[in-house]
Amino acid sequence: MTAQRNILVTSALPYANGPIHLGHLVEYIQTDIWARFQRLRGNHCYYVCADDAHGTPIMLRARQDGIEPEQLIAAVQKEHEADFADFLIAFDNYYTTHSDENRELSSGIYLKLRDAGHIATRTISQSYDPEAEMFLPDRFIKGTCPNCGAEDQYGDNCEVCGATYAPTELKNPVSAISGATPIEKDSEQYFFKLSDFADMLQKWMRDGHVQPEIANKLDEWFEEGLQDWDISRNAPYWGFEIPDAPGKYFYVWLDAPIGYMASFKNLCDREGIDFDAYWHSDSTTELHHFIGKDIARFHTLFWPAVLDGSGYRKPTAVYCHGFLTVNGQKMSKSRGTFIKARTYLDNLKPEYLRYYYAAKLSSGVDDIDLNLEDFMQRVNSDLVGKVVNIASRCAGFINKRFDNQLAAELPAAELYDELVSAGDAIAKEFENREYSKAVREIMALADKANVYIDDNKPWVLIKEEGREAQVQAICTQGINLFRVLMTYLKPILPETAQRSEDFLNSELTWDALAQPLLNHSINKFKPLMTRIEKEQIEAMVEQSTEHLEQTESESAATGPLADDPIAETIQFDDFARVDLRIAKIIKAEHVEGADKLLQLTLDIGGETRNVFAGIKSAYQPELLEGRLTVMVANLAPRKMRFGVSEGMVLAAGPGGKDLFILSPDDGAQPGMRVK
Repeated sequence: MTAQRNILVTSALPYANGPIHLGHLVEYIQTDIWARFQRLRGNHCYYVCADDAHGTPIMLRARQDGIEPEQLIAAVQKEHEADFADFLIAFDNYYTTHSDENRELSSGIYLKLRDAGHIATRTISQSYDPEAEMFLPDRFIKGTCPNCGAEDQYGDNCEVCGATYAPTELKNPVSAISGATPIEKDSEQYFFKLSDFADMLQKWMRDGHVQPEIANKLDEWFEEGLQDWDISRNAPYWGFEIPDAPGKYFYVWLDAPIGYMASFKNLCDREGIDFDAYWHSDSTTELHHFIGKDIARFHTLFWPAVLDGSGYRKPTAVYCHGFLTVNGQKMSKSRGTFIKARTYLDNLKPEYLRYYYAAKLSSGVDDIDLNLEDFMQRVNSDLVGKVVNIASRCAGFINKRFDNQLAAELPAAELYDELVSAGDAIAKEFENREYSKAVREIMALADKANVYIDDNKPWVLIKEEGREAQVQAICTQGINLFRVLMTYLKPILPETAQRSEDFLNSELTWDALAQPLLNHSINKFKPLMTRIEKEQIEAMVEQSTEHLEQTESESAATGPLADDPIAETIQFDDFARVDLRIAKIIKAEHVEGADKLLQLTLDIGGETRNVFAGIKSAYQPELLEGRLTVMVANLAPRKMRFGVSEGMVLAAGPGGKDLFILSPDDGAQPGMRVK
């Protein structure tokens, strides 16, 4: 028996400015499985997280909604916590970065860094919005890429060509807040001297605290030279004010990772846990961070340097994972594959997704794909057809014929021992985050269990006189094999494991597997899991697509969605099926409750159609009546919360106020086909 470990685990903090979606859940499910596994093995493992509640986007969102930032972050946190709980994510504490603990820790760490000489000040030139009267973060400046000429790109990088640049290099820049042209304005800012920690970071990296892929990326950053890190922002800013700098605030990325400490501090104060044992010493405790590869730089350079410079321990390990694709492509709102956690939960059980992610996850940083057809087939085959099937095939005989009593001996003890002895290898895979390998091994064992039951056919033997004891023994064997498999799957399927414990009348623990359940009374078997039906997945995708029509279509006139790239290539025959017709707008009116939708009544040559169009930003209703437009006439009607839309109108232009439709004197007639 190995010594008990004391482990603190964190996941990256979700931003308090929007809902949880299936891409986010890759990380939280991965972390939760690892934390549950550690507890199952008898280790002390605390899992903490929090909402990342500071920064300009939250300040502006609250202002737009007409509420205080505190109201916004409280409402979002409540939604996040509900989503995580329903996905069976077992945090020991879920908190917020906007807390007294985080303010105290952030200020204390800053002052330690300052007093040790790791903070510098310098005057820099920054983009300033003269109308909004605020300095602009890079992501709030848009313009033309200086490298490839792509329009509508952010102020720090181009999503078309991948180039990175300073906001001052952007051509034709505009503020995403007011639309004004930014000006350059000098201000004094505070910098963390990251280069002071170059030698320490290289040694920490070489000691195996990061994955090989991340170590290779770190080598590139070291070769480029470590740059000082701007940790301050000017008022107005939603965050913590820097102690010795009135009007200056900590950049959100300074206090966000300190939120890990603050969440744990909150737990420690509540439960009487020794905070210092986990954050000041690495000899008796472990600290593990699970994050996405997109924030590796913050967690493998800045964060360990900040900790080291302020007298705290560095992470035992930082584990990066890849992104999620759905059906082989980036998640898309128009295809219905940008799926919110709540939309999934409205249609499917959380353990289905937990299992599928586990079956895909490895210790590397590769992206994983959620193929919805494969998802359905794999869950139905593995969980319902293999694992749960073992219990359902055997339990009925024990419940009905043998008064719920298991036999005194196993007829195939060597098979039971084989499954139990596989536990060491499976535990190693879980420990190393090689979940896909663990799942493959568990399912291979499930196949062997099913072969045993198929070969012995208790449903046949029970019909033969004098074979009752043999049937009881065979079913006892099957139920014990199921018990081993469910113990291995317990970190992945905690809810099903709980129901299995109720059925088995026994807790599923790794150590208990050494002894099978014999001469033991079980409870009545109740179905543990049902098959996924295709209609459930179709409904989930449909609801995700409808969400786009009900909300995102209202902003369709503002330009392309950042997370919705050009769709896959279609053939000419596909395009030929689209029936484009000239339509005359005979009535246009506002839609109550919609900011950017207009309701149009269209004449397409003797027939009228009702269509909702996101063009309010460009036209007042009274200016549209009598004008012509092009519509997709053979698009299936779609039900929206405002009514039924019977087609789609087309408009050209970059978005916003620049959307153009046809004039009434363009020579076209309603109903004419567009070729």
